[in-house]
Amino acid sequence: MDTPYGNVWERPEPQPRAAPVPLSREKIAAAAIRLADAHGLDGLSIRKIAKELGVGPMRLYDYVGNRSELLDLMVDVVYARIAEADRHPDWRATVLAVAHATREAALDHEWFADVLGGRPHLGPHALAVGETTAAALSQASGVRDLEDLQRALGALNAFIVGAVRREITERRTARSTGTDEAAWQAGLGPYLTRMLETGRYPTVARLVLEGAHLDAGETFEHNLTTVVDGITAARPPLRTS
Repeated sequence: MDTPYGNVWERPEPQPRAAPVPLSREKIAAAAIRLADAHGLDGLSIRKIAKELGVGPMRLYDYVGNRSELLDLMVDVVYARIAEADRHPDWRATVLAVAHATREAALDHEWFADVLGGRPHLGPHALAVGETTAAALSQASGVRDLEDLQRALGALNAFIVGAVRREITERRTARSTGTDEAAWQAGLGPYLTRMLETGRYPTVARLVLEGAHLDAGETFEHNLTTVVDGITAARPPLRTS
């Protein structure tokens, strides 16, 4: 269908019509999220969403043109939750709150981790989260100009995406194999012991034998604060020759 609107955010929704099941983009996104939460993105399709809503698949195309637009709607619903993170007078507290809200949202909607770090998310709630984060970081004394802000945002986002994806991957692996981390370590224990006893991996041996089992939430908090403090620390100006 030809339209002057190139994206789902600016294209008006179809006018309501008499039908046994009224539809809206909000209802479609909510149904899609329920299915993705239960079966992942691989189990998501227009046909399954239509069945969930009790309508014919073709009706959904009046509201979303393709799977990409559907994902855009779903992602922005999650960002709406992240956007509710507490704002603080202190810029650092605001950044930490947004990061924690992102992790919590991803733990509740694991498929969200699969779409982080890809193409930019430009829905209104995603933009609001981006504005909050950028505005907060821009107040740090070590962020002197736009280039500093770009680098700080890039480093922060890289940490959040990497940390969240790793945690989600570990959860999925434990579910799919029926083996938690402790059981996996026990299974490979004899092999690992033999390898460490060779003396070729002394630092790894210390980590394995003496290292504590770290809580995922506490580790995220520790590493997050380390990253935020590092990327916003005041630095001497670059010397030019």
